[in-house]
Amino acid sequence: MAYDSAATRARLLDAAYDEFVRVGLAGARVERIANAASANKQAIYLYYGSKEDLFDAVMADRLRVLADVAPLTADDLPRYAGALFDALVADPGLQRLSQWRALEFPEASEAEIESHIAKAGEIAACYGVSPNVATDLMMIALAAAMAWNNTTARIRNPLGEPEDQRAAAHRQAVVTAVTALTDALTTTPEKTAS
Repeated sequence: MAYDSAATRARLLDAAYDEFVRVGLAGARVERIANAASANKQAIYLYYGSKEDLFDAVMADRLRVLADVAPLTADDLPRYAGALFDALVADPGLQRLSQWRALEFPEASEAEIESHIAKAGEIAACYGVSPNVATDLMMIALAAAMAWNNTTARIRNPLGEPEDQRAAAHRQAVVTAVTALTDALTTTPEKTAS
């Protein structure tokens, strides 16, 4: 049987994702990742260089997937927040991976900074606000979308409603909150007076 390096890389990324979500970078073991991917440890070093580089590759891969599933709609931030919420509920591991990233690498990478600047620029242009205000708006939309997975089931659903109904209501609250923020940014004194 012919060796397929693309398939091995894909299996390594999937296995590493599961490992990093479960125990973070510090707790992850290269041997466990290799075993789960039906590969050898040397493949990790050959393709990714180090465990840290593999973590970065997993993070970049999952963020690309997220960007495809929930692309930034700068002119419709409420829709973007709703799409982010849906994506994070569908794959809560992505949020956990991001939390591990923030704990273990508190400084943003140059690529992350460039990505945020570009997104803030799009939002600033759409709403006619400064890049700082656009960045705040983007972070608020992200935080609202992430709040569901950041709380325990008992806190986010204290009355014990069916989980799917409660998730739908929370999603609507996210969209409503981001709509209120964007409306506040786009409302001029002339519009408020009429």
